[in-house]
Amino acid sequence: MSTTVCQVMGFIVSSLGVAGCIVSTAMDMWSTQDLYDNPVTAVFQYQGLWRSCVRQSSGFTECRPYFTILGLPAMFQAVRALMIVGIVLGILGLLVCIFALKCIRIGSMEDSAKANMTLTSGIMFIVAGLCAITGVSVFANMLVTNFWMSTANMYQGMQNIQTRYTFGSALFVGWVAGGLALIGGIMMCLACRGLVPEESHYKAVSYNASGRNISYRTGPYKVGSGYEPEAKTRKGAGYEEAARSEDGRRSYPSKYDYV
Repeated sequence: MSTTVCQVMGFIVSSLGVAGCIVSTAMDMWSTQDLYDNPVTAVFQYQGLWRSCVRQSSGFTECRPYFTILGLPAMFQAVRALMIVGIVLGILGLLVCIFALKCIRIGSMEDSAKANMTLTSGIMFIVAGLCAITGVSVFANMLVTNFWMSTANMYQGMQNIQTRYTFGSALFVGWVAGGLALIGGIMMCLACRGLVPEESHYKAVSYNASGRNISYRTGPYKVGSGYEPEAKTRKGAGYEEAARSEDGRRSYPSKYDYV
């Protein structure tokens, strides 16, 4: 029961994370105009990954997409790529996770197959969450660098006043979404351990004879091993075969035996 709950909760949390990544990528407020020095303005600017917008005090908003790809900074394009990769991996992970749920039976699928699919979807969610967090963090680093550069130019007395941008709401949505996808992936990996069927291990015991030949004694009868020495006798006057003693030494006849 705990495995099923962990798997379902991981699926729900990961779904929220992937949905948040999609919303964050589509939002236009990745960077917003800083109004610290000029709180009252007739124009408010904000930018996203795909277009830049201008909102006037009258309520009219005009957005213009980026018509160039090569003209954009390399880090900006890297952020786009990271978010797209995270979304694709998240969607694939959701598709795999649906068929891996323990509460859903599809044909005669074994638990080992579901465990492998659960682990695969969990890894996909983890990578998707890391891509989203990395992309948002790189964009935030760009904003911080440009903000302090613009501030330094303003304090140096330059005549051209540059517009400073700060964190937009899309960054916070991306951070939360990446964290949810990461947590959901970890939960799926933990649920995989409960789906693996337990293997039974039997210890094989081999019985080996201690000697080459074993004599079995039943009742008063004695069965020979087949390697006992045969008694040898020689016909002759006054000569007899010496018998083996118990300690393994051979005894020879004395001179009194011939009398």
